[in-house]
Amino acid sequence: MGFSLSTHHDKYRALCRSESSIPLFSQAWWLDAVAGENGWDVALVEKGDVIVAAMPYVVQHRYGFRVIGQANLTQTLGPWLRDAGGKSTTKLSQQKEWLQALITQLPTFAHFNQSWHWRMSNWLPFYWAGFTQTTRYTYILSDLADEQCLWKGFQENIRGDIKKAINRFNLRVRDDLPLEDFMALNRMTFARQGIAVPYTEEFVYNLDQACADNYARKIFIAEDEQGRHHAGVYIVWDQNSAYYLMGGGDPELRNSGATSLCMWEAIKFAATVTQSFDFEGSMMEPVEKFFRAFGAQQTPYFNVSKTPSRILKTAFFLRSLKGEQ
Repeated sequence: MGFSLSTHHDKYRALCRSESSIPLFSQAWWLDAVAGENGWDVALVEKGDVIVAAMPYVVQHRYGFRVIGQANLTQTLGPWLRDAGGKSTTKLSQQKEWLQALITQLPTFAHFNQSWHWRMSNWLPFYWAGFTQTTRYTYILSDLADEQCLWKGFQENIRGDIKKAINRFNLRVRDDLPLEDFMALNRMTFARQGIAVPYTEEFVYNLDQACADNYARKIFIAEDEQGRHHAGVYIVWDQNSAYYLMGGGDPELRNSGATSLCMWEAIKFAATVTQSFDFEGSMMEPVEKFFRAFGAQQTPYFNVSKTPSRILKTAFFLRSLKGEQ
């Protein structure tokens, strides 16, 4: 296409400002925060002066290999296609043309891996280009308008946890506490599982500032009468949906129902700023069970990958034999 990086970025930034259908994690300001202005690029397809398709991606170099994917705490990326209306056959023909054009703009890579937003349901041109796909699931509350209806949709154990947190443990949920308090709870959760925190505090603080600047985040922390923090939930949002991004809890206070209470407060708040609530569902069975209990709808999305490098393909195969992710 002959565009410089800055030209691509400028065009895409303008597109993000004008198109509310571009998901939060694909917004230019989000990518700046998680990857740096020079750490991401975007493929664009234009018809005349109109951008009809875009595909942002993060480029990383690992052990001498170029890897295309997405940054930490970036739940989805993938293609965005303009809805041109018309007949289904016409739309599919356009999508094929646009997606193939996006693929040709990708730089040479050793490995490609992206999870796509659930609204992007056509990956067929990527299949024809040698990519593979794994279906994953998230859980979504698609309508937040009726609080009573949402409450009735919770499983009994979730309603019981919320009542227990309020009535027995006298917890209240605060949204005025600093990020440091939430990060302490977040670290506890990883420590309890014996897992290294997958991001640095500097990374989170930088992202948090960007989210605050764009009025796109809120932190909920359950506190008892002694001032102890039981659990916390961190959500982000755009015009279409709120997203559960991070959580945390004190392992010594796990039975107070605080996480369910924080999630309920987050959902109620989300109803004031957006249309739906995406739990960013986990494929881990205990987490999936918890999210599903809020009455959310199971929704499939695609993880699309390709590994042209024989060395990396062999390495991934050997890791899979060992049961590693």
